Amino acid sequence: MTMEKQKTLINFRKALGTVQKIIKMTEENQYCINIMQQNLAAIGLLKSAHQALLENHLKTCFKNKMNSKSNKQQDVAIDEVLKVSKLSNK
Repeated sequence: MTMEKQKTLINFRKALGTVQKIIKMTEENQYCINIMQQNLAAIGLLKSAHQALLENHLKTCFKNKMNSKSNKQQDVAIDEVLKVSKLSNK
């Protein structure tokens, strides 16, 4: 596993821990603002992980497909990135 993916995995694990904390806080009927702050922290960790995955993908897989002589592979690579981009903007 690359160093970039290890860092991303750490963010996913931190986000998981934060979500587990949010669930516990909600079950304990804790103050809403505190729960929302933890929720935003989890969202931030997931966004950071998403950004790291996208950067790694563009520098490796995407770059390789774009260097391919196959127009079909290039088109698929572009469509994949556009699809993920559209989903992340919803």
